[in-house]
Amino acid sequence: MNMSNFNFNGMYEIDAQYSKKVAYFSMEYAIHQPLKIYSGGLGFLSGSHLRSAYELKQNLVGIGILWKYGYYDQVRNDDQTMKVTWMEKLYYFLEDTDVKFTIKVHDADVWVKAYYLNPQVFKTAPLFLLSTDLPENDYVSQTICHKLYDSNEATKLAQYILLGIGGAKLLDIIEFNADKYHLNEAHGLPAAMYLLNKLKSAEKVKEKLVFTTHTPEEAGNEKHDIYLCQKMSYFCNISIDEIRRITGIQDDSFNLSLVALRLSSIANGVSKLHGEVARKMWSQYDNICEIISITNAQNKTYWADKKMYAAMAEGDNAAFDERKKYLKKRAFAIVADQTGKIFDPNILTIVWARRFAAYKRADLLLQNAEKFNRLISNTEFPVQIIFAGKPYPTDYAAIGTFNRLVNDSKKFKNMAAVTGYELALSKSLKQSADIWLNNPRVPREASGTSGMTASMNGAVNLSTNDGWIPEFIKHGYNGFVVPQADYEHTNIFEQDEHDLQYLYQILQNETLPTYYQQHDNWRQIMKNAMTDVSVQFDSNRMAKEYYQLLYK
Repeated sequence: MNMSNFNFNGMYEIDAQYSKKVAYFSMEYAIHQPLKIYSGGLGFLSGSHLRSAYELKQNLVGIGILWKYGYYDQVRNDDQTMKVTWMEKLYYFLEDTDVKFTIKVHDADVWVKAYYLNPQVFKTAPLFLLSTDLPENDYVSQTICHKLYDSNEATKLAQYILLGIGGAKLLDIIEFNADKYHLNEAHGLPAAMYLLNKLKSAEKVKEKLVFTTHTPEEAGNEKHDIYLCQKMSYFCNISIDEIRRITGIQDDSFNLSLVALRLSSIANGVSKLHGEVARKMWSQYDNICEIISITNAQNKTYWADKKMYAAMAEGDNAAFDERKKYLKKRAFAIVADQTGKIFDPNILTIVWARRFAAYKRADLLLQNAEKFNRLISNTEFPVQIIFAGKPYPTDYAAIGTFNRLVNDSKKFKNMAAVTGYELALSKSLKQSADIWLNNPRVPREASGTSGMTASMNGAVNLSTNDGWIPEFIKHGYNGFVVPQADYEHTNIFEQDEHDLQYLYQILQNETLPTYYQQHDNWRQIMKNAMTDVSVQFDSNRMAKEYYQLLYK
């Protein structure tokens, strides 16, 4: 182990009410466009959390992994369809701490190096990023930190070991004696194994561990073969019999979320609805910790368009409208550059953009060709539609959906599918949207935060009633919401049909006429959304609640 000259003794003046030391473990952080170590919502959440921890002067450090190739680069094939490429990322703004140490992976020593994102670079809490891409390691060990969410199961487990055990060991080396170890999703669970080894007591581990679960369906919670975990050194030298005794896992399927819920003192779901879903889902298991709700949020300082908020505060409607038009125009330059289509800032623009997962139903509007054609060719109430998002690189069904949108968009000059959906494009598209379309199958979206940042840029949410939406939308006042079907007693085809009918009804009877014929009302809906979102769904509220409710 190499104790370098790196001296970590805090980072900024800590506010006394947030003096408790917290180590926050996350696989991904979406902090700013130049740091490409995220895939989607989980990263957007942890990025905003770190920004708010900085603003509130909380005693929190982030632990993550320095992904050499990031998630992947989304470019195009020669026919405009989506292509997955991997490019090495370079980060001259990170500090090399010179802290080097080994962890056991597959019973062998693997060298780990820590890099540091200073709070002043992007105005965040301190963030340590771990890398195994070192000449001391063999090639296989070097690849552990190459690709975020590697599709190989053994590599994935090695990544979790790097995050959890590597992160916990780093905290000991830099002498950050955390009062709480906060696992953002169960990836960092090996930190609990490290603590078990160190503290020799499950009760003591529970005092230190807290857990945020994001997955509202049991199938989405990762399970791995317990013997593979042992072989990979996931359990930190603790025998399988002992692991079974401590975790209560009797079969051979090691359920990461279940174990996290058994080894934590308290856990949280990421919206009120998700808290209920999670409590119900896990109630069949014994020895689970309490699951509360802390609704996700996004950092207003980073995301909100300050000039729109200023114009709203001054009551200057002309400046407000002008600013929104300018933001649309600026974003449309990206659309024109990628697709050769020139969009009009005066036309109502619908945007669907987020991670491409099947339950989010990117192409729902297109499932009724007749209705879609009527919508897209409407001359009385014209629309423009933009699609964007990054499917998982080996999710060929999702990539197929993306490519379908690319190919269908070739038929219309007012429909576009754009690539490269990362922080910068995300912000631009939110600024360009009049309607932020969000139509996941209820209740599969744990929280979903893209609509929050859309509202911070004057976009109006049109959504199914899932995740954070029930806590936010008042229909016709600050957004539009699809009435809920009886989802428990209908199959997904009936559910899709129900949601589709209502989406078109709301678009044709409410949103389009309001936008074109009652623009003062439309502007008021935008303002109501901007006001409501900035109070309730700014991540400063969330970061405070974590200290009050989870770290107490």
